[in-house]
Amino acid sequence: MFLIDTDHLGILQHGASPEFGRLRERLASHLSTAFYVSIVSFHEQCQGWNAYISRARDQRGVVHGYSMFQRVLADFSVAQVVPFNAAAASTFEALRGQRSGSRR
Repeated sequence: MFLIDTDHLGILQHGASPEFGRLRERLASHLSTAFYVSIVSFHEQCQGWNAYISRARDQRGVVHGYSMFQRVLADFSVAQVVPFNAAAASTFEALRGQRSGSRR
């Protein structure tokens, strides 16, 4: 099982960076059923495009923002989405604690 994070989703969506080629190559070496995305990434993507639309200064920007919103919806509707439940929250807090402890 591989969990694709929001940063990797952004690379895949843009599709033109050097990182895109490397990431696509790595993804291609596994079955597509091995990949999951988090509901947290869905939330982050929606927040990002909502902010983009709010900052848009012209019709072109608004149209692009809503187009990307629609793309996010389409992508997540066919993805294997992992929930953020009590177990995930506990794991997140434990990892955050490890990160904070390493800064001391």
